[in-house]
Amino acid sequence: MALTSTFTSINLPVNNVEQSKVFFTGLGFGLNPQFPQNEESAAIVIGDSLQVMLFTKELLKSLTQKENVDTQKYAQMTIALAFESREKVDEIVNTAVSLGGKSYEEPEDYGFMYHWAFEDLDGHMWVINYMNTDAAQG
Repeated sequence: MALTSTFTSINLPVNNVEQSKVFFTGLGFGLNPQFPQNEESAAIVIGDSLQVMLFTKELLKSLTQKENVDTQKYAQMTIALAFESREKVDEIVNTAVSLGGKSYEEPEDYGFMYHWAFEDLDGHMWVINYMNTDAAQG
């Protein structure tokens, strides 16, 4: 059997945990009550077995002993999430922009797959997808 994780937590450095909490809860995500929320960290629930830990840049650097990536110059990674419809993709990206994020390029429509992206308040790239699996198989 292939190795599989029972829970995934992505750790992201942010400039201001409180502002990032407002951004992500404004998108509709919730806080994970099992993890402490303070000015240095917060846990955002993304899915049943996925969360994003927001850490101040200083705290994450102390945990990794590595410099944080300058997201104005470099993409360390993109975070891709799938949702139930094209309309939901548009809603999420438009809401992210209204909360201070930036849309990234224009939406792309491949017929069976539709996606659009945004940068959060700290320049992390989020790709929001919809895939019609029936059309993809046909």
